[in-house]
Amino acid sequence: MGHGGWKQRFRWLCLRLLGYYVLIVLGIALFQRHLIYRPTRVALIPAQAAGFAPDAIHDVVLTTDDGLELHGWHLLPTGKRCHDSASCDAELQAAQRVVLYFPANMGNRSDRAAECASFTALDAHVLLFDYRGYGENPGTPGEEALARDAHAVWNYAINVRGLAPERIILFGESLGGGVATRLAAELCDARTPPAGLILSGTFSSLADTGANLYPWLPVRLLLVDCFPSESRMAKVSCPVLQFHGDRDEIVPFQLGSRLFEAVPARSSSGIARQFVKVVGGGHNDFPEPTFREPIREFFETVKNR
Repeated sequence: MGHGGWKQRFRWLCLRLLGYYVLIVLGIALFQRHLIYRPTRVALIPAQAAGFAPDAIHDVVLTTDDGLELHGWHLLPTGKRCHDSASCDAELQAAQRVVLYFPANMGNRSDRAAECASFTALDAHVLLFDYRGYGENPGTPGEEALARDAHAVWNYAINVRGLAPERIILFGESLGGGVATRLAAELCDARTPPAGLILSGTFSSLADTGANLYPWLPVRLLLVDCFPSESRMAKVSCPVLQFHGDRDEIVPFQLGSRLFEAVPARSSSGIARQFVKVVGGGHNDFPEPTFREPIREFFETVKNR
């Protein structure tokens, strides 16, 4: 084969590879939400199946502003019980702290029982709802949809259960950290801040995370749901505690550090931001004392602000 023939064959090969690449990129662009949101759908997740003591966990339901029912759990502090809605409301009214738990992108609330126990062991109530499209909930997840769900959870806590904002702590893990950060920023901007914000294994933005995981893709051009937490953090005036494992392979440690640098140095009440580097920790895979003790101290700090 002559020199011209090799050039023509090479050009044809390059065009074919480019065509395959474009098809892959288009396919990922079209189905990106199926890659981001990985819910486990079930017909029912009864509270009794979570492994907690009887009457220490209860099924709860809220309705979003667009008419969707979201199912969740109310978990009581260790050693406490309630038998009906009236006694559960009484326990909540007496609570010093209530955690609104915003989970990661995979599974459903049945996968978060151990993490919830870390909070209930510290005398905190937990309200944990699945997002739309997760568990038995209807709907389809997306960044704006999850933001709507987060506000529905907040409104449920404030308006239905009668909790004061200064007793509520937001907790977000991984993608849930993006949800919780946005909620905190919007609440603080509206001058109804929560008592605090705790983040675990979350990112500066989902675009940064995607670009790191898939450097061969034009992620920043394709991504629909970007979760720009870094830019939103400037409006977060409540106290912030952040955890990140230094061996996190999903959300690299540097992206967690980058987010923390965007946190105001002190809250509006003068509490310094706190960062816990979990040595040897993976993606939200932390030894229990490493996780629990800083939260205990954070609870005491925000209680006395």
